[in-house]
Parts: sequence; C-alpha cells; structure tokens
Amino acid sequence: MTALPDFAHRFIDLAQPRLGAEVIEATDDFFAPKECLISSESPVFIADKFDDHGKWMDGWESRRKRLAGHDHCIIRLCAGTIHGVDIDTSHFTGNYPPQASIDVCRSDSDPGTDTQWHSLIPKTSLNGDSHHYLPVQDRGIWTHARLNIFPDGGVARLRVYGVAHCDWSVRSSDQWVDLAAMVRGGRALDCNDMHFGHMSNLIAPGHGLNMGDGWETRRRREPGNDWVILKLGHPGQIHRVEVDTAFFKGNYPAKCSLHGLHAPGASDEEIEAGSSGWVEILPPVELGPDCLQLFDKEIVDAGTVSHVRFDIYPDGGVSRLRLFGHWDHE
Repeated sequence: MTALPDFAHRFIDLAQPRLGAEVIEATDDFFAPKECLISSESPVFIADKFDDHGKWMDGWESRRKRLAGHDHCIIRLCAGTIHGVDIDTSHFTGNYPPQASIDVCRSDSDPGTDTQWHSLIPKTSLNGDSHHYLPVQDRGIWTHARLNIFPDGGVARLRVYGVAHCDWSVRSSDQWVDLAAMVRGGRALDCNDMHFGHMSNLIAPGHGLNMGDGWETRRRREPGNDWVILKLGHPGQIHRVEVDTAFFKGNYPAKCSLHGLHAPGASDEEIEAGSSGWVEILPPVELGPDCLQLFDKEIVDAGTVSHVRFDIYPDGGVSRLRLFGHWDHE
C-alpha cells in the first residue's frame, strides 16, 4: 500500500463535489463517464459488470485514439491554492494512459478557447492500478484544472489537495462566521486517531450524510482521550461552538472540550497537541447522541486564536464542528 504524503492528510480535496467542484468537459468519455473522475467514493472493480459500451469501469475512460492528439478533462475546482495531487489509476491495468499532465487557470467563468492555461504538473509517466502523489510548489489561486492524458485511456480518480480561498477583505469582521469552515480555508492538521472517519469531515459543508461522513476514532482501551487539531481559515475570537453528533448513537463521545492557540506564523509541524500556549475556550461539556448541541454561555474568552484543539472524552464520533465568531483584522 502506498503511504499517504503529508499533503494528502493536511489539505482538503479541492475537486470534491460537496465543495462545488464539477467535471465540465471531456474530449471523450466513451467507456466511463467523466463525472466519476471526482467521485467522493473510492473506486471499485466489479469483475463481471459490463454495459452497452463494454467493460464497466469506475472512473473516466476514453476510447482508443486512432487520430493524432490526446484526451483531456476539465474540472471546475473549489478555488484555492494547490499543494499536491493524486492521479489514481486504480483498477486500470491494460487501459491506463502511459503519461499525464495537469494545467490550471483562474477564471470567473468556465474556460474557453482564449483561456490562458498554466502548467502545474508537467508530463509525467503513469503506472497501472496505482496512486501517483505529486507535490506542487506553485501557490497561485486556481479555479479550474485540466487533466491531460497521453494519448488516451482511463483514470479512476483525480484528487487536488490544497486550501480553499476566502477573500476576507470583502467580509465584515462585525459578522459572526464559522472560522473553521473548510470553504473558508479551515483545515484539519492532525489527530491521534481517525480509524473510522477522516478528521477533515468535521469542517465539511452541510450536514453529515451518514455515520461515515464524520470524524470517528476506534474504541479506546487505554487511559487518555482522543483529539484533533484544526487551523482556522482566519485568526479570530470564538463565541459559539456547535457540536453535531448526527448518526452517532451508540458511539458518540461522552464529553468534549476546546482549546485555542494563537500562532498564525507557525508551520503545521510546529503545532502540537501537547505544546504550551493552549488556552481553554470551552471547558468539558456533556454530549448527547445524534443531536446538534450549541454552547455559548460556557465559552471562555481566550482572545484571538489561529488554531484549536478539539478533545473528545474518551473516544467516539462527531459529525460536524462549527466555531462561530469574529475574524481578526491583524
């Protein structure tokens, strides 16, 4: 199994549909529809499944090209900065493209013939049935990605890991916003365990879809408690905490608490759960099953914070965490 790089843990997939991402164009998707390229589900293989076009494959697959040129697929992203990509050819063995590249652009409308594309990932060799994790150094803000495959074939999934862009200059600091929201640049940096559900689900938009669409740890058999560290989209002061345990009925945490840290210039690696400087925002409070709970009277004024540590006692699952407050102009 290929080990996940840090960028796949600490950054969000800007190509996920729940953030508004959409596949808008493909030169050809005869064998497998272009929309599957950004499906949130992991690709599967069903040996005996066929359709009118041939073998059913879970991904985007073009027909065998008999003319000059190559195929491409264009994705409207959640606008943001990109730190890495994964070109996933899972289950494509004799029908994967030998090479691929990725271009990006920034545009208020969908790309046209006069769009200026910027090379993000140069032409890169691919293997069949494999993940290809490729880091990105460019820190531009991009709205669209174009996956080029040479000359044709199938790709199961494209993940574009980065940070959602939020223009805070057009927002009033007098209004409360969810400072940790994924769509405003919030990120889950680290946790001690996410055996059943990824930590980033905590700050995803909308309500959880099911028990798998949340952060859930394994059953703790040793002393202590579980925790996750979030970086806010912008430093600010937290005034209300909303904890949603939707779908978690026999496996919700008994209690939770929240601490904050103001370290806007610190790298991700420098932020540790046990480091000094964490101040209490929400003391331990009891939680209930399958419900949304609001905490405001219990909030302690911790001033401006850039990061939070969400502790659950002793373990369990939480669907969503919302941290409402004022963002700081600093």
